[in-house]
Amino acid sequence: MSAYFARRLLLMIPTFLGITFLVFAITRFVPGGPIDQMMAAMQSAAAEGGAAGGGEQIAQIPPEVMKALEQHYHLDVPFWMAYLYWMGDLLQGDLGTSYKFNEPVLGVITARFPISIYFGMIGFLLAYGVCVPLGIAKAIRHGTAFDFVSSAIVFVGYSIPGWALGAALLVLFGGGSFLDWFPLGGFRSPDWEQMSLGGKIVDQVHHTVLPVLSYAVGSFATLTVLMKNSLMENLGQDYVRTAFAKGLSERRVVLVHALRNSLIPISTGLGHAIGLFMAGSYLIEFVFNINGIGYLGYISVVERDYAVVMGILVINTLTVLLGNVLSDVLYVVVDPRIRFS
Repeated sequence: MSAYFARRLLLMIPTFLGITFLVFAITRFVPGGPIDQMMAAMQSAAAEGGAAGGGEQIAQIPPEVMKALEQHYHLDVPFWMAYLYWMGDLLQGDLGTSYKFNEPVLGVITARFPISIYFGMIGFLLAYGVCVPLGIAKAIRHGTAFDFVSSAIVFVGYSIPGWALGAALLVLFGGGSFLDWFPLGGFRSPDWEQMSLGGKIVDQVHHTVLPVLSYAVGSFATLTVLMKNSLMENLGQDYVRTAFAKGLSERRVVLVHALRNSLIPISTGLGHAIGLFMAGSYLIEFVFNINGIGYLGYISVVERDYAVVMGILVINTLTVLLGNVLSDVLYVVVDPRIRFS
């Protein structure tokens, strides 16, 4: 088994290289890079100055400065060579410098990483904490009114994108035309540091409820139906009928015998789900104005801050790849009969 996981870890290297090389190539060929952004900003400032002075000015970057900028961003070499430069810096722990924030990319990302983990992990725990018991209840009460009503609710939630649900929740409960129960967005109130402990807790909860619901709603239907179908399949197995024949209670048969095998499909996607939740959601954080990894990624793409885009890609890719390996580990833990070779 150790040989299998060693191969999985080694396979992460070409996968990581392939993903980063493809995205790096795209950033090099998409117009509107950092130098173009600088020139546009200079021309905009010159146009405003010309309008104020009654004349027209055209800003140009001096050739020697242009050459220095191209060397700094490795635009004076083929893109594959620039990728090698970038990879060499990455192996030394250097993700580059953000064009927009003029700070090291690693610092820009790590400053926002706890915010995305906070919302992502709460949404992750909420989804699994609700969907697993709900799937068990639906399997036991299959065909009842509870089963049909709960299925309708979770599939309606599944059909609504998280960012669209977030916008609707803000309109309904964020002081728009209806109720003023929750703030319009942000991670905390501006005066959070001056609040008492109880006030901080209440304020944090107020800023957490709506984004977490938007995070978790997309996974409710998938996890619930997966849990229900898996449990129903195991309840029809011979070992379950044998357990009932021995006189064991339904609760013991379901929760002790059938449930463990039913959790296998859930566990296989657990690591991947952790990677997705830790990566944050671009549009959900944008809707709620949460300054996390997702919002940073959105702004970086819009502003063509490719150093930050690549930095976020590195973290997200490694998280998902390691999450997939974690899924295999959990697979073995849940079902000891599994042996990888």
